[in-house]
Amino acid sequence: MPASLFVPLALSPRALWGHRHLLTEPWSGQTAPPTSPRALLARDTGEGRASPDWGARSALARSDVAGRLLMVLPCGHGRQRQRLFMGLGADLTEPHTCIGKPNWCQRTVWGTGFWQGGNNAGHTVVVDGKEYDFHLLPSGIINTKAVSFIGNGVVIHLPGLFEEAEKNEKKGLKDWEKRLIISDRAHLVFDFHQAVDGLQEVQRQAQEGKNIGTTKKGIGPTYSSKAARTGLRICDLLSDFEEFSTRFKNLAQQHQSMFPTLEVDVEGQLKRLKGFAERIRPMVRDGVYFMYEALHGPPKRILVEGANAALLDIDFGTYPFVTSSNCTVGGVCTGLGIPPQNIGDVYGVVKAYTTRVGIGAFPTEQINEIGDLLQNRGHEWGVTTGRKRRCGWLDLMILRYAHMVNGFTALALTKLDILDVLGEIKVGVSYKLNGKRIPYFPANQEILQKVEVEYETLPGWKADTTGARKWEDLPPQAQSYVRFVENHVGVAVKWVGVGKSRESMIQLF
Repeated sequence: MPASLFVPLALSPRALWGHRHLLTEPWSGQTAPPTSPRALLARDTGEGRASPDWGARSALARSDVAGRLLMVLPCGHGRQRQRLFMGLGADLTEPHTCIGKPNWCQRTVWGTGFWQGGNNAGHTVVVDGKEYDFHLLPSGIINTKAVSFIGNGVVIHLPGLFEEAEKNEKKGLKDWEKRLIISDRAHLVFDFHQAVDGLQEVQRQAQEGKNIGTTKKGIGPTYSSKAARTGLRICDLLSDFEEFSTRFKNLAQQHQSMFPTLEVDVEGQLKRLKGFAERIRPMVRDGVYFMYEALHGPPKRILVEGANAALLDIDFGTYPFVTSSNCTVGGVCTGLGIPPQNIGDVYGVVKAYTTRVGIGAFPTEQINEIGDLLQNRGHEWGVTTGRKRRCGWLDLMILRYAHMVNGFTALALTKLDILDVLGEIKVGVSYKLNGKRIPYFPANQEILQKVEVEYETLPGWKADTTGARKWEDLPPQAQSYVRFVENHVGVAVKWVGVGKSRESMIQLF
């Protein structure tokens, strides 16, 4: 699931929302040719060159940048949660998230990115050589100068939250509960939701011969309760516990009536929940008011982090193999109570190849030695489940589709180094259906299974890029690969990742 990229922002609200970034070619000192995505973006901003200290002020994962609101959005497949942390910048490293002003950075393929879900996905964050695994906790919890906020769009399994915290405490995380705020409107995931998740998968397999491949963390059943208006929220747990208990029992009985084999220890769970209620009470705030104050009070740097990609969106993803919420750009408004006008730039994060976890159509998948190589070199297995990720060539049809939905300002292309050993690299550039090229990404899974991918083959570079720290350090063939991506998508690549440390993220402009 990832580290963060910070961009300097204006401090006044009007200047903040209207600010556009300088889009130039800092490696040559010249603006880009008029026909390139970079030049078109630069022309739109009316800006010319970057200021001399641009690179220093916009350095990756720095805590000394100016700004007010930073957002993160995933652009592909993954799991989603909406969490927020604020303060003096995040101390993160794994390069899969990035930010802008009231900006939102989204994964573009079947990866992990924005969370409006729960602990059904994870982020691995590397800081000072230590690896932390986060599922519900915002990655910014590592930064002792930042305040972390779990928004109303998240569904929270309290036992999972505290178990996650305890595991990371053993790795060095300290005083996390003093820096965490939880929205009182967030819905609760109960143990029986998780049990039902597993039963539904068994039921699907028996009835249809296939399942969805959920993480069995209870996310779907909890969102079902939420949509049916029978769910329970943090504010309910902390209010009248007798009323909460009655509603909990009714909800458990509803699920037992649908799943006769479901066993629920009602009294045991209620006793445990009462204990959790007292542990989280000091952390809970009215999330809407909290966000309003953050946006309109003294200037702050704010990062919205997520962990689900565009193709897992309940509306725009590869339905039914999706998550249960909206993890495209609109989710930042509904999941945190942030008004649309406060969203600025939208950054897409995409790997240099394509991966997905679980079941569903995957047009560029390579079930061969190439897929194995990408899986092994990229360490492609899920943080939450340990499942191997399916791997394939980069699919620009998916990337363009994610751009249609989210409107990316710029891209972060990560894990370029995984391709270092290949003599040639293929890129999916278009789909054919019944022999005819189609300009859209099919909604129907059966149709998507039938598309024929048209590839373009590019020369590999057969060189180690992990030591590259500037654009000029990359081999010419690697530079051409990056340019090929941005020209076909029509969006400039702002960052290139060649490793999992923060130093391995090359900023182009």
